[in-house]
Amino acid sequence: MTVGIMGLGYVGLPLAVAFAEAGEQVIGVDVSARRVAQLEAGESYVEDVPSEALARVAGRLCPTTRPARLALADAIVVCVPTPLTPNREPDLGPLMDCATTLAGVLQPGQLVVLESTTYPGTTRERMKPVLEEAGLVAGRDFHLAFAPERVDPGRTDHTLRTTPRIIGGLTEACGDAAEALYGRICDSVVRVSTPEVAEMAKLLENIFRSVNIALVNELAVLADRMGIDIHEVVDAAATKPYGFMRFDPGPGMGGHCLPVDPFYLSWKAREHDFVTEFIELAGKVNQQAPYHGVERIQRALNDLGRSVRGATVALLGMAYKPGVSDIRESPALKIVPRLRELGAEVAYHDPFVPAIPSLGLESEPLDELLTRCDIAVIVTAQPGIDHAAVADAHPLVDLRGVVRTKRAIVRPPRKALAGVPASSGEAA
Repeated sequence: MTVGIMGLGYVGLPLAVAFAEAGEQVIGVDVSARRVAQLEAGESYVEDVPSEALARVAGRLCPTTRPARLALADAIVVCVPTPLTPNREPDLGPLMDCATTLAGVLQPGQLVVLESTTYPGTTRERMKPVLEEAGLVAGRDFHLAFAPERVDPGRTDHTLRTTPRIIGGLTEACGDAAEALYGRICDSVVRVSTPEVAEMAKLLENIFRSVNIALVNELAVLADRMGIDIHEVVDAAATKPYGFMRFDPGPGMGGHCLPVDPFYLSWKAREHDFVTEFIELAGKVNQQAPYHGVERIQRALNDLGRSVRGATVALLGMAYKPGVSDIRESPALKIVPRLRELGAEVAYHDPFVPAIPSLGLESEPLDELLTRCDIAVIVTAQPGIDHAAVADAHPLVDLRGVVRTKRAIVRPPRKALAGVPASSGEAA
């Protein structure tokens, strides 16, 4: 089987390698000639795909900038970006450009699968008409389905193979074709009735996390004002074995999904005269979280007898999550400008992020940075940094709760003495 992949980024490249490792021929198409050249040289630019993996599939993965080669594929998987506009509305420009390109090379009998996260109705209402412009009819002449990506960069406990794959086909036959495709690389496939169900399921996954992160971030602000350690609160609540799912507060959320995907549904909801109040409130709370982090930095400097103006602030970790170099939507991208507005000099150390040209910053050696800064701030707890040692030797604001000493200590209840009942507290 020959599989075509449109878009060789953090979703498309791991997918291409997975199919190649399964023994399939893969045609990987990307608009970036630089990316294609790197892949041809055996160099990976995606952290979840080591260069050694590229070497193992070199004979089966063919990167190119020429979409015409997709005419040779049995199945084509679309993994292009679906960002937001500056007004936080869906930007389907890259997706529609991709669909137009595919319409010019589409062959009878091919399967087209969309993986890019988007609002319900996109596959049927937007992709299908464009793909049919060349005269082929979806569901009759070619198969069409939606199978949302479930990628968590840097994660190793749940892989592309072990994570169940949701599939919604335009028709039953379309679903069958998509199931046969993903069955080659996924241990479990979850069939749903329509592409719209699959599209909505993906958004629900991310909205669930966004709303719960917003809840714990809002409680963190309240706990801070009340003088309560919110991390200790979460530790204690998380000991309940049912009815509670742990979410930790922080300086905001980032990455390719959570800050973006919920707004796709809130935008679509307006077409149906419906306001998704939970989604929009969660977005508002999470967007404000970095500024609460700045307030904590200000207070910590005040406690040291320093003003923010003229102070040197060292940020530890600039990526949106530990173990990756991805800075998309990272809270640090809001924290830096705000501190500069207040007159601080900002520098950073992140072993995964060597430079951030948009901010005019480069990662500095940790020891050198700590010798000249007034205060250090944990924004993202990157591995390889001894945060406890930093806290022992230097003023530190911990926005992630990684160097705390107070933890919920779980002890078994004391056994009652013979003939003496346990206390009411123990019995409860």
